[in-house]
Amino acid sequence: MKRRSHVTLDDIAKRLKVSRVTVSKALRGHPDISDETTSKVRIIANELGYTPNIMARNLSSRRSHMIGLVVPKIAHYFFGSLIEGVYNTAFENRYETILTVSQENAERERKHLQTLLAMRVDGIIISITQQTKDPEIFHIIQKSGIPLLFVDRRLEPPLQGFSSVLVDDREGVYHAVDHAIRIGYRKLGFVGGDPTINIGRNRLTGFEHALNQHNLPMNREWIIHGGYGTEDGYNGFKILLNKGPLPEFIFAATYPVALGIYRAAKELGVRIPDDIDLICFGDTDVGEFISPALSVVRQPACDLGARAVQIMLECLAQPDVSREHHVILPTQLVLRETCIERRAQVIPTGEKVVKLKPG
Repeated sequence: MKRRSHVTLDDIAKRLKVSRVTVSKALRGHPDISDETTSKVRIIANELGYTPNIMARNLSSRRSHMIGLVVPKIAHYFFGSLIEGVYNTAFENRYETILTVSQENAERERKHLQTLLAMRVDGIIISITQQTKDPEIFHIIQKSGIPLLFVDRRLEPPLQGFSSVLVDDREGVYHAVDHAIRIGYRKLGFVGGDPTINIGRNRLTGFEHALNQHNLPMNREWIIHGGYGTEDGYNGFKILLNKGPLPEFIFAATYPVALGIYRAAKELGVRIPDDIDLICFGDTDVGEFISPALSVVRQPACDLGARAVQIMLECLAQPDVSREHHVILPTQLVLRETCIERRAQVIPTGEKVVKLKPG
């Protein structure tokens, strides 16, 4: 099958017997070209199926009007909401979003970043993988002059010269665990998360801070590090059970980790919240429908994406101004049917939302 050639400005110009420059200006709505000529050019362009050569336009303008986005997962409520925030804000500002998904694989992430560099995107927004340890690719991008911003996840310690938009992980966990202690729990565990990236470290720090504030010891046997997925929660809970007596309460590093705990507990005959109670970081649009409805620390995922684009656009508007932007957004503690006071075993319906300010 013969490959169809692309319609060019020259094709339109020949059809109308005008210059290529006239066609180019007409398609851009330039005031030098009459309304009559502009209308004719656009009609013929539509008839021939003309689409602009974005790469050629980018070379002439030195701007692609594209923002690259790298996320670890796409089939995930949090990242889906974050992507929506990035896409909508970029689109409102006449930017396209080039989405890539690393699948929590550092090598795939590196290749995506190299591809975005080759595409000459104007800027890159990234939430790094659990595996990401080597900062080399970020320094390469920095030297190229393309701004890169970390959203939600970044390396620890943070790299110099890069902006970030994060949520207040530490305070979010602190208030959730503080609540658990205030309603009577004294034996508390933590499952999931990798302390080599910011969300793992800060969420564990918030957990420790709450224990310290109430003069409670931290039992290292009840701290199970891992990843952020369902299998990490499933396996983590089984590890806890094999170690001996379970804690009274678990803080799960993410919503998928909590789902894994639910699955393992059901298989093992452990009742939530009667035998062990639970709160997690992160929410979904179906969180209130699982049984028992899970209490969560809700993070503003869509706002994270929107704010990341806003900062990126500020950097692009002033490319000669070198400064870091660091934004931390607050969370909300949403109480449903886990981790609530059980006076006379009466469980309230609905949910209670406690708004938390950034620390």
